[in-house]
Amino acid sequence: MSIEVKVPALPESVSEATVATWHKSAGDAVKRDETIVELETDKVMLEVPASASGVLSEIRAEEGASVTADDIIAIIEEGEGGSASSSSKGASQPAPAPAPEPEPEPEPEPSAEPASEDQPQSPAVRKLLTEHGLSASNIPATGKGGRLTKADVENYLANPPESEAPAPSPAPASAPTAAPAPAPTGGAREEQRVPMTRIRARIAERLVEAQSTAAMLTTFNEVDLQAVNDIRKHHKEAFEKHHEVKLGYMSFFVKAAVEALKRFPLVNASIDGNDIVYHGYYDIGIAVSSPRGLVVPIMRDADALSFAEVERKIGEFGTKARDNKLTMEDLTGGTFSITNGGIFGSMLSTPILNPPQSAILGMHGIQERPMAINGEVQIRPMMYLALTYDHRIIDGREAVLFLRSIKEFLEDPTKLLLDL
Repeated sequence: MSIEVKVPALPESVSEATVATWHKSAGDAVKRDETIVELETDKVMLEVPASASGVLSEIRAEEGASVTADDIIAIIEEGEGGSASSSSKGASQPAPAPAPEPEPEPEPEPSAEPASEDQPQSPAVRKLLTEHGLSASNIPATGKGGRLTKADVENYLANPPESEAPAPSPAPASAPTAAPAPAPTGGAREEQRVPMTRIRARIAERLVEAQSTAAMLTTFNEVDLQAVNDIRKHHKEAFEKHHEVKLGYMSFFVKAAVEALKRFPLVNASIDGNDIVYHGYYDIGIAVSSPRGLVVPIMRDADALSFAEVERKIGEFGTKARDNKLTMEDLTGGTFSITNGGIFGSMLSTPILNPPQSAILGMHGIQERPMAINGEVQIRPMMYLALTYDHRIIDGREAVLFLRSIKEFLEDPTKLLLDL
């Protein structure tokens, strides 16, 4: 029996998806609930499992194709081998076999031609081309409409073509052997045009939206992390042994941000039309990198989490982002965000708002600098902080005092423990 493989219901606000990677080819055996294809949306990756065991007899949407919910993207022939033999129940005599028809002459297979650089490519193809420094124009394409497929690139890598330069004709016995011509020194000025992935296009759209709809302003400060470093140094091993998670910096910043948000509710609010929506909860977005771009999973009710629970949640976000396992639930909502450019070496930057949130905190690299402490010069671990905020509802006074509160909580973490 033929089973249709359909695009599952897409997340809210997502109208279509792109076929990212087929894990099976037409003719391959599949097992029920085995992932056969991944779909890319502008928010998450969706894994589509086989709804029955059998043979993937037909693929109707190639890699790179745009699809919508309930579109039929493949056909599975259920059962072993994907085929079934029919028999007549109760027939006393077998029906005579029909006379064999003459086999039609096989049509010549179309020759594969190099793909065009302007031809759209699937994410899997783009990844292979980038990893191996290949140009699509050098690889024969066999896909529909001259599209370069993942199999074309893999076949090219497994069987690289031999040099097409003609062999030199033999020189006369009496003639001296000519020296080989020098290789050209000028490198090829190649260009490659690659369509944006859905998530990269969505990131671009949201960044432009934030800049065009919000009155963004950034205020800066710096924080001395000596007290945080002392706590981590003295309790790191015991903390990890007891909680089975490392004590990092992010838990201190999350807890400090939550306490500062309690004191300045406007920073935790958002604009909805002509209304200001005050949120009585603290859902903190944590910006993390993924193979598909920057994503911001949400740590819900961060005020109710312990240091260990915050660190554990951040670790989960990083793993899920790396493995493309983040769900819509992970990415929906949020009242305030934190981004840490310091892990990439950034010393100072101005983060961009994550709409409809009204503020975002930017962390940066820690650098030892000479500081005046009680009239003496000491070397201290310093970090620049940046708070970008929506000036439509947050005035400069609130923004500066909010950022200063975070600084005070971090420079004296006992305030976090004593609720001071």
